[in-house]
Amino acid sequence: MPFGLKNAGATYQRLMTKIFKPLIGHTVEVYIDDIVVKSKTREQHDLHLQEVFHLLRRYGMKLNPSKCAFGVSAGKFLGFMVSQRGIEVSPDQVKAVIETPLPGTRKSYSASQGWTDNCQNALERIKHCLMHPPILSSPIPKEKLYMYLAVSEWAISAVLFRCPSPKEQKPVYYVSRALADVETRYSKMELTALALRSAAQKFTPIFKPTQ
Repeated sequence: MPFGLKNAGATYQRLMTKIFKPLIGHTVEVYIDDIVVKSKTREQHDLHLQEVFHLLRRYGMKLNPSKCAFGVSAGKFLGFMVSQRGIEVSPDQVKAVIETPLPGTRKSYSASQGWTDNCQNALERIKHCLMHPPILSSPIPKEKLYMYLAVSEWAISAVLFRCPSPKEQKPVYYVSRALADVETRYSKMELTALALRSAAQKFTPIFKPTQ
């Protein structure tokens, strides 16, 4: 399929979803031409791979060997590092920010007029957070989930998390977006309701198998 066409991505995604429908959400996740097969044990993984290969052969699909990795405990998927620990940011995504030089000379300072000690400290804090990002945890079926909402004059956000113990909180997913012009005139109560609605829409696939 020529991917230059406007609807090629959506069409291909529908095809892949139809092919792997019995496995998606259980042992397989698919995004266009990216496939990840997840298993708890090596023996299970062999069986799950056989199921995937069977479907690929059945529908005449082929894999590119140079882009495949089998039997690995961690790997990149859609720009994130996925492992048995959870989902975390890939180092490649934050490399540019971490390596951003601070204004040190008169010339570089003039290129970033208004740079103050507060700006420098803020950038250092951002770099520190990016170098130690939280790992997203996988929700357990029937487990209770909790959500924090945050609103401001220009954006709304939410974090979904689980509590394995009374003193432990593990993030499951983060969402945020900027406000549209008309939304900037909402009251705080309206913004909170908007944040809740937006988060509920994003978290629906996670809510279904949990409480």
